[in-house]
Amino acid sequence: MTIAFEPEGKKIAVIRARWHSDIVDQCVQAFTSEWVKLGGKRNEIDIFDVPGALEIPLHAQTLIRTSRYAAVIGTAFVVDGGIYRHDFVASTVLDAMMRVSLDTGVPVLSTVLTPHNFQETRTQVAFFKKHFLKKGREAANATRQLLAERVKVAL
Repeated sequence: MTIAFEPEGKKIAVIRARWHSDIVDQCVQAFTSEWVKLGGKRNEIDIFDVPGALEIPLHAQTLIRTSRYAAVIGTAFVVDGGIYRHDFVASTVLDAMMRVSLDTGVPVLSTVLTPHNFQETRTQVAFFKKHFLKKGREAANATRQLLAERVKVAL
């Protein structure tokens, strides 16, 4: 038995980091398209911009505290900028996003990705744009499943 998500006035927040926005925006586009394809409505999604990945968890927590959001998705592309810190940034962001989810009981999903190697070449940019499209679709499906499961548990 499939139970559809009925937002009952609540929305989905998508928080996107603006570093490498041409790549990250593919995820947001795919998430929105897939959400609608799955039976949701475009107006159920609010999109928020933050400068970088590190700002996602606090913004997620702030949005959840408004009680307007049933789920939050954070998306960013964290790359090695020449100093070795991208792994730490990505790990910190994911840990904090999980903490927000556990502390609030609201699903916080991640499409924060950090490649092992990234060079801003046409080939690699194209590869990661395509990969973020896939991750956006996966995030929409995961969000739908999580929210439907929450409805089922509430029944």
